[in-house]
Amino acid sequence: MSISQDIRAGLERDPATKSALELILTSPGLHAIWTYRIAHRLSKLKLRILSRMLSNWAKLWTSIEIHPGAEIGKRFVIDHGVGVVIGETAVIGDDVLIYHGVTLGGKTLDPVKRHPTVGDRVIIGAGAKLIGPITIGNDCAVGANAVVTKDMPNGTVAVGVNARLLNLTGDDFYVI
Repeated sequence: MSISQDIRAGLERDPATKSALELILTSPGLHAIWTYRIAHRLSKLKLRILSRMLSNWAKLWTSIEIHPGAEIGKRFVIDHGVGVVIGETAVIGDDVLIYHGVTLGGKTLDPVKRHPTVGDRVIIGAGAKLIGPITIGNDCAVGANAVVTKDMPNGTVAVGVNARLLNLTGDDFYVI
């Protein structure tokens, strides 16, 4: 991964940041990504506890939680960042932009692929929740506060929340 690519991507996607120095000194998203990359390398070297400790330190410092087991592509940008959670088996492609409050979460406690796979050139709006081992295709957009639990084909947009109340048996109770 290239530090200069990260800086260039951050400057291109954050019009409020006016210089590379400002980005380097003040961007919690950039700090979280760089710390994640070190923790990820430690994880690959089977230094699991050390990688988790570093990840937790970054979470305290930036309010962004990226599990060191996640796989993240090039030029990934987290804008604002507070409340972002990226789970252990998440995979994120290149040129992805996410905003604050985004969760890439799982639906099971089983040790399997349980977090989303996000394609290239995806934008994920503030507060969006992508849950389960779903695939978000290339060139997609997820609207603010959307809850996505199903695959998204390339070039699609997801908006809204579709909540249902269920009986304990899993049957539909009624739709709200």
